[in-house]
Amino acid sequence: MKEFLIEVTTNIPDGTEKAEVDRRRAAEAARAVELIASGHLVRIWRPVGESRSIALWRADDEAELREQILSTLPLWSWMTAAITPLESHPSDPGRTEVTV
Repeated sequence: MKEFLIEVTTNIPDGTEKAEVDRRRAAEAARAVELIASGHLVRIWRPVGESRSIALWRADDEAELREQILSTLPLWSWMTAAITPLESHPSDPGRTEVTV
């Protein structure tokens, strides 16, 4: 699978009832567990003091990522995302072979 770095900011629409926000957040947490188990959501971070998140995702390609994975997130319609496809760097310490 290919890897993608995704920066997400969630913007709750004005006037949204707290019960709806709570319902979607709970569903989002449950969906994240499923995506972790399937190997799509690899890591997720929240910058200190910010409401955005940065995550490492895996998918066969960007179309699958957008259409079959991210679109299934209950908060997705409230999110803005920057998706960056990644490739391994020759000096990546996580590579099995290092090119000098």
